[in-house]
Amino acid sequence: MSAKKRLRPGKPASPAAVVRPAWSRLGIAVWASLVVLAIVALVYFWPGTSQIDLRPVKGQNVLLITIDTLRADALGSYGGPAATPALDTLASEGVRFDFAHAHAVLTLPSHASILTGEYPVTHGVRENSGYRLPAGARTIATMLKRAGYATAAFVAAFPVHSRFGLNAGFDVYDDRFGDGFGPVDLAMPERPASKVVPLAREWIAGRAASVSGTGRSGSPWFVWVHVFDPHAPYQPPPPFDAHYDARPYFGEVAATDAALAPLLEDVRKSARPTLVIATSDHGEGLGDHGEEAHGIFAYESTLRVPLIMAQLGGASAGAGSSRPGEVSRAAARHVDILPTILEAVGEPVPGGLPGRTLLPRQERRSGAPPRSTYFEAMSGMLAHGWAPLSGVLVDRDKFIDLPVAERYDLAADPAERSNLHGTSPERDRMLEAALTAFGPVLPGRRAAEDPDTAARLRALGYVSGTAPAKATYTEADDPKRLIDIDSAVHRALEAYGAGRPDEAVQIYGQVIERRPDMEMAYRHLAFLEYQRGDLPRAIAVLRQAVARGVTVPKLLALLGEYLSDAGQMAEAIRTLEPLVQDPVAGTEALNALGVAYARAGRADDARRAFNRLAEAMPGSSGPLENLGVLALGQRDVRAARQYFDRALAISPNSSRALAGLGATAYETGDHEAAYRAWGRAVQLDPNNFDALFSLGINLARDGRMSDARPYLERFLQSAPPARYADKLRGVSRLLQAER
Repeated sequence: MSAKKRLRPGKPASPAAVVRPAWSRLGIAVWASLVVLAIVALVYFWPGTSQIDLRPVKGQNVLLITIDTLRADALGSYGGPAATPALDTLASEGVRFDFAHAHAVLTLPSHASILTGEYPVTHGVRENSGYRLPAGARTIATMLKRAGYATAAFVAAFPVHSRFGLNAGFDVYDDRFGDGFGPVDLAMPERPASKVVPLAREWIAGRAASVSGTGRSGSPWFVWVHVFDPHAPYQPPPPFDAHYDARPYFGEVAATDAALAPLLEDVRKSARPTLVIATSDHGEGLGDHGEEAHGIFAYESTLRVPLIMAQLGGASAGAGSSRPGEVSRAAARHVDILPTILEAVGEPVPGGLPGRTLLPRQERRSGAPPRSTYFEAMSGMLAHGWAPLSGVLVDRDKFIDLPVAERYDLAADPAERSNLHGTSPERDRMLEAALTAFGPVLPGRRAAEDPDTAARLRALGYVSGTAPAKATYTEADDPKRLIDIDSAVHRALEAYGAGRPDEAVQIYGQVIERRPDMEMAYRHLAFLEYQRGDLPRAIAVLRQAVARGVTVPKLLALLGEYLSDAGQMAEAIRTLEPLVQDPVAGTEALNALGVAYARAGRADDARRAFNRLAEAMPGSSGPLENLGVLALGQRDVRAARQYFDRALAISPNSSRALAGLGATAYETGDHEAAYRAWGRAVQLDPNNFDALFSLGINLARDGRMSDARPYLERFLQSAPPARYADKLRGVSRLLQAER
């Protein structure tokens, strides 16, 4: 019987069908024994009452599956509407935790908690942008690697890219979901689960094959598989798109489950036992409390997560579940995952961790002593300048610290409709004290992101800002009062991604009218005006922000960049030079300053700026690409090629580096190599307009107009006039002349 089925009483028998002597002839003692046995059987087989024996097995494999943006109540085993037979079966083979929670509602900080076993206030990663897991951080991977494990991770989206530090301890960290997307691409595709899961299966099978060929057992492995499909935009593949056309989010969940099924089957057949843990980093609002996506609030729709644990393979390899799994209603948390894994594989659990192992049965019982659980949502503060949100869970009591504080009894009010704060001052004080025990919770100032990183996060719908912290936050700053603005920002991003920039511009204008101190809105509006070809208007928007006192370095850096594009080099340089030491805007300002120096003919200053940038960001290909472009401008083809080769060694799918190689090949007379490189660059990033122009115009110059025409027409239709006005006019004249 699966975990989602329930025993149902049969239809009442009609009086004529009742044969009373059938039971009355039985002796009372025998009948009583049968009743007892029936009750025992009912208790044993009724879902949620089974006790699963999760035991430590020295050297067992570990498979950690994290499903991005998965609400607990989406899965079939949790009573949800998505068809999820693979995860439901896993729940029937192990333990399903009905009351499990994350500590943050964004991808990067939440995964940092899963991997380190620490709260965000301790590991320091508070948002997707501007934070890194510190070098030398202790993670599941680093500890298991020291214990002799082979370690591998296969991840699906940019927020868990290796540049954010989650790769510590992994022998393999496969984050090849594309490095060639430019800053204007707001529709960057994710790597679907159907692409990620086969990579993990191949790696696991390869280890098994290499071991079987030697006749030795080999070292155990730890594999982390991260899938991203349920994240917005919701676009389930066939046949799930048709089955869930009215509810595409649940179609994404069902498709993810189908993609994971073969991996779980592989593990069941493994000769070595494997501990499997499946969870999500956070949920999704889906309109609950006015939040469509996630990141602003920390209600149960985004904070509560599924958590399933089972031991598969080994002596029972290939065997399915013969009875329903255990359902634990004890509080479980992301910080409990690391100590659980360590105890399960027979490794010591470091002292001082806030989590507890969930392996012993007594820890999974509802009567287990409650422990305080910290959670937060800092995006409203960091991106918008709103009040920071932190909170605490103590058993089913939940406290949310905001200017308008909230307290909920989740046992009686799981949908959090009735705010009890103020109805019991003593209870309020107890929960406030529990939160205070976690220490200061406000995040420190975040570090700079290079332009490429900021663009990729924006492409996934994460709106980064650099709002300054306030000394005091009032009720007017409470995100409950402002959630409609967050919804408007997401609508603007969706409108731009759908090719409706005029609509996006209108929305941002309304946001600024409502909240004139919202720095991010000015930057996004200026960016949209720039993309529409109105560079003077883009500059005017940023000047308006400055006039209203919005002078954060990130906004000033963009102003300097646009002044440079407008040919106002002296003012651009004056604006940018004071910003390069700023920890938030420094890299973006330094990049824009280097470009301004180059355009002003100050090649030596530009080179120094780009070299400083390369030293500050050794894992980024961007500064090397800039140095290559600068070398090309000085006709130093050999140096340019070296820079582009180094850039490709860092980012093999860098469209810009490939475009640079195309230019060096053309300069040396190898036109066919140039066309191949430019073609690959355009394939990787259709918005690499420099590569698109170079490919089309040089094919035309070589007398291959029929080959050139499609590229030139695409350039004419899509290149932003603000940057390519002269080239657009030239291409238009050329195409007209060739008709």
